[in-house]
Amino acid sequence: MEADGFVSSSTLESPAVERRVTGSIAAKGFGILGNSVLDATGGFVGSFTPRKTGEPDFVSMLHRTAPEPLDSVEPEVDYEGLPQGAASSTHMLAGAVAGIMEHCLMYPVDCVKTRMQSLHPEPGARYRNVMDALQQIVRTEGVWRPIRGVNVLAVGAGPAHALYFACYEKIKFSLSDAIHPGANSHFANGVAGCAATVLHDAIMNPAEVVKQRMQMFNSPYRGVLDCMGSLLRQEGPAAFYRSYTTQLTMNVPFQALHFMTYEYLQELLNPHRQYNPSSHVVSGALAGALAAAATTPLDVCKTLLNTQEAQAVHVIQAGTAGAAAAASGPESRYISGLGEAFRTVYRMGGVPAFFKGVQARVIYQMPSTAISWSVYEFFKYIITKRQHEKRLRGDRDGDK
Repeated sequence: MEADGFVSSSTLESPAVERRVTGSIAAKGFGILGNSVLDATGGFVGSFTPRKTGEPDFVSMLHRTAPEPLDSVEPEVDYEGLPQGAASSTHMLAGAVAGIMEHCLMYPVDCVKTRMQSLHPEPGARYRNVMDALQQIVRTEGVWRPIRGVNVLAVGAGPAHALYFACYEKIKFSLSDAIHPGANSHFANGVAGCAATVLHDAIMNPAEVVKQRMQMFNSPYRGVLDCMGSLLRQEGPAAFYRSYTTQLTMNVPFQALHFMTYEYLQELLNPHRQYNPSSHVVSGALAGALAAAATTPLDVCKTLLNTQEAQAVHVIQAGTAGAAAAASGPESRYISGLGEAFRTVYRMGGVPAFFKGVQARVIYQMPSTAISWSVYEFFKYIITKRQHEKRLRGDRDGDK
């Protein structure tokens, strides 16, 4: 039967019927080519196909919705996969901004941490907790005292974190592709964190020494330049790197644990690796807290090596024979090396001394790493997005 151009394939069972159907279709402006029905313009309308059980006799195309034009759809910006040729500059710029903001915003808490790690604090520098310390410092030494020395840290943090993040991202992706192509590798994250730390600490260690000397209670230095000049005259250039090996010994496990925890939490909270500020903040804070608590004993030793606390140096001198001390020269006045720092800390306070300032360290590191990661990921996303849009505009202009 025929009705409005819809034809049942059952009517084509004989040549006579086929001729009648063909004529009827032609009268309505349709034509038949093989098993296909064409309209007057030659466009495909439908087809006669062998009927199967449960299928309609005629496949109609009359009311088919025209396909939408295949416009170029802009792919979603993948800020983890940076544009070719721009990866290093993007990571370095984002890392520099993140490092400066991290250290500057949390500097007052860092000042408290340094003081609370003192093995033999003076009566005016004994604090119950972080808030008590900040209140006492502001009340007795002035409102600007908690941020004294922040300028030298900002100068060191910019280039240090620029190399830090650029090195980390480069090694992470290279090793991950070699170990598990297309997948995340915790081993690669740990190795990348360790390698990045070596470069970071080489730049930051002199700034850390000056910073902690100025953070101590009753610091004798008038400013950053006075502190640097005094260190050079009295202790020599070696003073700026006396704690470098200890810093590395602390920061290599710290950063390995930090990066592995961060990447693991990102897999749980942000499996598609999209820009998600809340996941970056939570992952960074938890990773920083865990790594900070685990490496506090090494941080206490690093602080001792940087500050050369007078009472601790006196303990070392008292434990050394007078003649041997005189023969060994002026360097015997200073604590040097991780082993000597460990012995001094244990001699002055036992095992609990290794966890002095752990509360302040965790309180410092949680927001510090959260700020660092969130700012880093934000700037990486913004810079990558702009580069991506610029490339798309260039492609469109080229097509025109």
